[in-house]
Amino acid sequence: MRNGIVAATAASALAAALLATTAEATPASTPTDGAKPTVVLVHGGFADASASWNDVIRRLQKDGYPVVAPANPLRGLPTDAPYLASVLKSVEGPIILAGHSYGGAVITNAAAGNPNVKALVYIAAFVPDKGEQVGELLEKFPGSKIPDAVDPVPFPNPDGSTGTDLYLKADKFRGAFAGDLPVSVTNVMQAAQRPFSASSLTDVTKDAAWHDIPSWGLVAASDNAIPPALQRFEYKRANARGTAEVSGASHSVMISHPGAVTKIIERADRGTR
Repeated sequence: MRNGIVAATAASALAAALLATTAEATPASTPTDGAKPTVVLVHGGFADASASWNDVIRRLQKDGYPVVAPANPLRGLPTDAPYLASVLKSVEGPIILAGHSYGGAVITNAAAGNPNVKALVYIAAFVPDKGEQVGELLEKFPGSKIPDAVDPVPFPNPDGSTGTDLYLKADKFRGAFAGDLPVSVTNVMQAAQRPFSASSLTDVTKDAAWHDIPSWGLVAASDNAIPPALQRFEYKRANARGTAEVSGASHSVMISHPGAVTKIIERADRGTR
């Protein structure tokens, strides 16, 4: 009997703690005063949410924006886009949705049909149209160092087939991905990189939300991953309402120039009011 009472008490305490944690976490993902939209930040391949967006998040939060930076599964558009769509549905009120690199392809698909997404912001990103593949876009203009830098590593799929994860080689990482950051920083980024499935390069875009949702774009002018010429082409094709270009910026522009990235996100907010 005593053991049962102890167990019940422990269970009650755990439930109370979980409820308290949920109550504390809720305001971080939804607007509390209705004054500003929630900014959702989506990272791309070879990265994660914290390494990619920390300095941008700090600036946005300082300016009063609720921010959500979900973990992009990086398993390919058929997985990643529905996952992000589910995250967006959990956010109350208007959303400014920003994507970096491959994250741009994910937001392009995931935002389709969601009336709460008021703006799409592409940060050195892929902006595919319906029927396009990221790999095809990458071949449209010369200059990407990614094809020569990737290290393919096989992994088992749940159905028993074999997939391929793409990493960046240690000696190629900085030059291809983050050439304007200190070596001490890029060494850590390389060691902690998250691979993305090679299928992401050939997955076909099913929906292109930029046809219906206003877009903004930031060009990283010294990008060795997604050629700046491709970024300019994509933003022009999407009829971006505003663009910015950061001179000397690598593909990791949100880390090296978080102020410029924050500025265009906030510019997109003002442009939709």
